Amino acid sequence: MLLSDLRAIVTGGGRGIGRAIARRFAREGAAVLVAARTSREVEAVAQEIRAAGGRAASLAADVAQEQECERIYHFAVEAFGGVDLLVNNAGVLGPVRLAQEISAEEWDAVMAINLRSAFLLSRLVLPGMLERGRGAILNISSVAAKGAFGFNGPYAASKAGLLALTRTLAAETGRKGVRVNAICPGPVPETAMSQELGARLGERFGKKPEEVLEGAVRGILQGRAQSAEEVAAAAVFLCSEQASAITGQALLVDGGMLFG
Repeated sequence: MLLSDLRAIVTGGGRGIGRAIARRFAREGAAVLVAARTSREVEAVAQEIRAAGGRAASLAADVAQEQECERIYHFAVEAFGGVDLLVNNAGVLGPVRLAQEISAEEWDAVMAINLRSAFLLSRLVLPGMLERGRGAILNISSVAAKGAFGFNGPYAASKAGLLALTRTLAAETGRKGVRVNAICPGPVPETAMSQELGARLGERFGKKPEEVLEGAVRGILQGRAQSAEEVAAAAVFLCSEQASAITGQALLVDGGMLFG
């Protein structure tokens, strides 16, 4: 198993990509704290993991709040004795509108969840990782961080900020045994976020959500969207020793949608 005896925090782990990563990490031998805002969802994922013979704990918490991030970290330390892996996956879509139609409060709310939380949690786990001389942080970004798409200013900016944070942390920890990388998924239709985006864009342009998805995948080299399991497989790789020489990178898991 690729993650044997490692201890992980996965935020936004109650559904979608976070759920897939948490389950996959557990199958590869990691003990996983599944954290998200909805207690029912995170406990359901933890129960799935335990039923399959893995180790898991769950915690309902709001990563937009600094004290809640601290609670996640300390809960993981109490449950598992430390944190070797951190997956900053928690995220919200935010307003699907033109920039001039978005309020400052809406902008700040997206930044708090998508970007500020990753900083807060990374700041908490890094001292222990550096003391042990090993650890990995994985930030779940998006193709929106690299491409030019309208109607998602706060989301795209927060995800691009994640890439900058990834590079900065990698530069600061690269010679101390810690690796920091990011994944930029393409469209993942099974997730609530992708479905919400399709519905909102559909409303704006008078199209059905499935028509919006068809338009999004038309330019992908593979001619299809991605799955949460495909993103989770990449997450396992980047957090395992198989990726021991990879840090400061943003891996596109998008079927050939973007390059660079």
